[in-house]
Amino acid sequence: MAGDVLVYIDHFGGGVLPVSWEAVGAARLVAEHLGGQVAAAVFGEGVEVLAREAIAHGADRALLAEDGRLKDYLPEPYAEQFVAAVRQADPEVVLLPDTARTREMAALAALDLETGLIPDVTRLEFEEGRVVAIRPIFAGKLLSKVVIPERRPQMLTLRSRAFSKPEPEAGRSGEVARLEVSTSDPVSEVLGYTESESGVSLTDAAIIVSGGRGVANNPRLEPPPDLTDEKEVEIWRARQGFKLIGELAEVLGAAVGASRAAVDAGYIPYEHQVGQTGKVVSPDLYIACGISGAIQHLAGMRTSK
Repeated sequence: MAGDVLVYIDHFGGGVLPVSWEAVGAARLVAEHLGGQVAAAVFGEGVEVLAREAIAHGADRALLAEDGRLKDYLPEPYAEQFVAAVRQADPEVVLLPDTARTREMAALAALDLETGLIPDVTRLEFEEGRVVAIRPIFAGKLLSKVVIPERRPQMLTLRSRAFSKPEPEAGRSGEVARLEVSTSDPVSEVLGYTESESGVSLTDAAIIVSGGRGVANNPRLEPPPDLTDEKEVEIWRARQGFKLIGELAEVLGAAVGASRAAVDAGYIPYEHQVGQTGKVVSPDLYIACGISGAIQHLAGMRTSK
């Protein structure tokens, strides 16, 4: 309906990504400006509790699709189910948290819905009943104002930590409507999961401590006598430097990040990379150790507070 907002709740293994609640908060703001209500879409197996949580965080109602075929995220069935949810809710605006899963799903859904998609939005404004999305371009050097002038619904993905996360309201009630699950057989399957990182998540972290090539430049560190190769000595020194970064991060309750140069040199695994080809982060505090400040790295952390 005119003015209504549909927001997608992204989760993994029953744990909701915090950016999903930020998207619910943004949806409330949009609905207040457009004079509509907020519906939350929740897909999965055994996830009715997440639908209730969405209402507690500010949704007026929830659209729930529960089925064994939706236990694991797969792009085709999820996009098909999402299109069905959008058509049933008939919203003016669709908001999704910006994650690896939702970027893929939203792009597929936008094609089927024949509408526009604005990714990586960091701020919202309103002009003459339209939502104006503000997003960084050119590696974060400029901010662009973007609108979807004619197509409906307007579809946007929101950058993590760019919007405030609402506190859940105990006792808040709303309808949980079950959707008919109408997905075709997927062309792929999930064989399993392997944990690739531990500690605080980079995208959700309020504080990040990152290291670059400079962490290998401590000549006072004497390598073990069996290390004679210059490259092996460099990597050994770098890993000692990253141990210090990890200790600082642990004291601060922070996540550990890295520049692409450090990742390419083999100092630290890729999942820690911050930058244009890594993760885009928006912490309250970003501490950079031995990082030169290349524009590609700045693109990943420019919105730090």
